[in-house]
Order: sequence, then C-alpha cells, then structure tokens
Amino acid sequence: MASRVLDITAINRSVIACRACPELVVYREQIAREKRRAYREQTYWGRPVPSFGDPHARVVLVGLAPGAHGSNRTGRMFTGDASGEWLYGALHRARFANHPDAVDRNDGLVLSDVLITAAVRCAPPANKPTPEQRATCFPYLEAEFAALRDVRVIVSLGKIADDAVHLLVKRTGSYVTPRARFGHGAETRVALPGSPQVTVLASYHPSRQNTQTGVLTKPMLDAIFTRARKLLEK
Repeated sequence: MASRVLDITAINRSVIACRACPELVVYREQIAREKRRAYREQTYWGRPVPSFGDPHARVVLVGLAPGAHGSNRTGRMFTGDASGEWLYGALHRARFANHPDAVDRNDGLVLSDVLITAAVRCAPPANKPTPEQRATCFPYLEAEFAALRDVRVIVSLGKIADDAVHLLVKRTGSYVTPRARFGHGAETRVALPGSPQVTVLASYHPSRQNTQTGVLTKPMLDAIFTRARKLLEK
C-alpha cells in the first residue's frame, strides 16, 4: 500500500519537472509572468500540474488540461476556476470530497476514493492541445494507471479525455463491451491490468462553454457521481 503512494509521488515529480513540449513550456510560463489582472499579486505555479487525490482511489477522473488561470495558477487539478467549482461541488455532494471549495493547494480539500488526473498536464493555448502534445503526455497517464491497482470507475471529462482513456485500454487492457460512442453518461466496460472490472463513464466537461449554455447542468453532473457510487457497490 505504501509503495503505491510512493509510485504516484514519483510520477508527480516527473510530471512537474517535464519540459518535453517547448511550445507549452513557453505558453505556461508566459501566462505565469503576465497573469490575469485579478491575480496580479499572486505567484503562478506555471509548471505541469500533477494528479491530485487518493492514491488508493477506485474512481479516477481524467480531465482535459490545466486552465491557464486556474490550475496553471494554483498548481492543482481543477482548482481556482469555474470548472473546479462545478466539479468539486459535485464531488462533495457525492461524498467524495470533504468540502466543495477549491481555491488553492492549501485550502484543506481532501478527496476520498477519487484521484484526478488529465490527458495533458500543461495549459495549452485556447485550451486545445495538439495531437502531438497529447501523445507526448500520454506516458504519464499510463504510468498512473499502472500504479493504481484498485480502479473500478474511470470518469472521462470531455471527448479528449475519453479518447485518452480508450487509447489506454487499447494499449494495456481489453474491452468487455464495445466502446460506447462519447456522450454524457455513456458507459463502456473494460479490463485493465490489476483491475479486471472497470467501467469507463463519460461526462461532458464542466467548462464554462458547457455550463453556461446548459449543455451540462448540475443535476447531470451529479448523476455521473451517483452512478459511480452505484458501480462501486457492485
């Protein structure tokens, strides 16, 4: 059990030190220097963002990439922006988080049975990582799932995250049921090394683009984590 914590810690150290995509290094550091006016007195993280949560998690959330003035500023997944407000609020209502607020790395937020990671670890311009950037970052996702041996549910937040999860299945595991077409609440059963019964549960990403247009509502997001709870009971 202790070795699993050490494995995730080691992966996170490698993630934080990564400079493999020169264009992303330039962008994330430029944002950290220029800052948004509302955060001009703050010191931005400006580095790749590591995973966050319970290293013994049975539920793993895979997001897209850090937000330029959210995670790229705070250094923690889905922290400091509107997407995080939606996500951690839903996790708290589902009893996966001790409180709904995600302000910075020192806010006391603790996740239980959940770990959050992403397809890409650096903030990309326009929040759109290139296929090459996604491919470069993919080994970190592989390493994390190799270390997480109790996974029962993978929640993919958005199409890019869903594609990354299914690439992982193709490379390291197998399909129990055919891959479901991406859509909110779509489910696919897969097998991964050490985790023979895993459900990939797709969700729309809690981005402003989705939440402000009604594409994703709070009841819809709550339904994802209610379903995750039920899957853990099987």
